[in-house]
Amino acid sequence: GGGSGSRDITMALCRACYDVARVVPAWDSGGSSKALRETLGILAMGDIRQALMTLAHGEERDSSVVRFFNARLSEVASQAELRAEFDFYTSGAHPLLGTMAPGIGTAVLGYLRVFQSHIGDNFDFHRGSIGNFVLTGAYLAHHRDINIAIRVFRKLCGIAGHVWPSTTDNAVELCAELRDGRVVRGQDKVTALNPDQARVGIECVHFTQAGVDTSPGIRPTANPSVIEAIGTADVIVFGPGSFYTSTLAHLEVRGIRQALAARPPEVPKILIGNILECAETMGRTLAELVHTFQRAAGPGALTHLVANRGWVPFERVVNGFRYLPEGDAAPSDPPALQVIADDFEDPWTRGKHDAPKVVAALSGILAASRHTGPLQAGSKTPG
Repeated sequence: GGGSGSRDITMALCRACYDVARVVPAWDSGGSSKALRETLGILAMGDIRQALMTLAHGEERDSSVVRFFNARLSEVASQAELRAEFDFYTSGAHPLLGTMAPGIGTAVLGYLRVFQSHIGDNFDFHRGSIGNFVLTGAYLAHHRDINIAIRVFRKLCGIAGHVWPSTTDNAVELCAELRDGRVVRGQDKVTALNPDQARVGIECVHFTQAGVDTSPGIRPTANPSVIEAIGTADVIVFGPGSFYTSTLAHLEVRGIRQALAARPPEVPKILIGNILECAETMGRTLAELVHTFQRAAGPGALTHLVANRGWVPFERVVNGFRYLPEGDAAPSDPPALQVIADDFEDPWTRGKHDAPKVVAALSGILAASRHTGPLQAGSKTPG
């Protein structure tokens, strides 16, 4: 999934002592990632850094390094003020640097200065993430190898879990084709479809070459570390989060579908359904999204669906978006999809998942798969 949609569930998995590997998009085109991509021509760092920080939080890594990486520059300051704020970090005067273990502060400062040496005078620092800057500096310092940069970042923070972008291609741009044939380019534009576009709805997503208006569709190659993670996972979980841009889009990366298809049927492959609709899924039901995912992923790509159950027969709305209707989520063709439907909404925050309860459901699925061996169509579903 993406950066924020799976945050609470990731932390709950960490706190339940699971070994977590997050696979995240590399095609974000908004926020701090946008400035980095436009200036340096690199893949998006934002979702990678955010997922790493989520693991750090879930693993309770409350170090000076983690606090330093979580810092952001101001949102409303002038460019000159932002440059001065950034220079304060690179000067070595920040108090947190002096509290880091020997050698760690030097490494952090070194990567930050590598980033500084590459950006020139006109870089847009607004709301810039210090963690993004350090990760980018490590990426540039290590011959533009994002996997090495991630390993360095994890070591600096003491993170045990893994985070990998599904592709290491720098030039990937996400596009959505609407049902009326219009094309919306850029992940940030797709996640924020205007009301007219949202009513029409998304037909499919694909990739093009970033910055090339006439670029034909491309199929970026999967990150080898992602293929390895899929090949060794006990459980594979999709979502929750932005359905088309942060979940389904991974299937358009060359090698991902094949890696999923190669896993035996006793390895659970679970979609966690969103609780609310969003601009990407307005007017859809969860069943429609499940069928869309299955068509894109191929036979056997899903074994289970974790679905939030609505208890009242009325349409309800949170922050302008309705609760996603369930619909008929089980496909008619075998193998049967096992549906775990329950009230998975956080009791204190409307529209969000109750992360510990979701993790308990995932744990039940894993335990059942280990106990019974290959999943049998129509077998009793743990809940």
